[in-house]
Amino acid sequence: MTGPSEQPYAPPKFPISVKGVVLDPQGRVLLLKNERSEWELPGGKMEGWETPEERVETEIREECGWTATAGPLLDVWMYEPLPGRQVFIVTYGCTAADAHRPPVVSHEHKEAGLFTRDEVPGLVMPQGYKDSIAHWHELHGRA
Repeated sequence: MTGPSEQPYAPPKFPISVKGVVLDPQGRVLLLKNERSEWELPGGKMEGWETPEERVETEIREECGWTATAGPLLDVWMYEPLPGRQVFIVTYGCTAADAHRPPVVSHEHKEAGLFTRDEVPGLVMPQGYKDSIAHWHELHGRA
């Protein structure tokens, strides 16, 4: 008796995106507006041999001009930005000594903004980002 031909196991593939929650000296979070007109945290896809922490630091520098240091892991979650497309999101709490300077908007985004904790819930952005921002505020005693 012959059974159906067995195919080797192929795990699902999806990109991994590392994001940073960076607060300025007033406790406002840095957000960037993407091509879908949603606010998002600075960051990007894992590439090459950088660690996730190194990658998020690189992305923050490239996307807004701040020199950040990745701190604790805040959250991991799956996001579906477009139907049928999933991205694995990893967020880190970050600090930037030069966060007193206005952020510079890169070619990757439409605009940059600094938002208070009370403004974040009303923004058009994924709930996972909002949760990560709240978590970083709690760790900083700004609950």
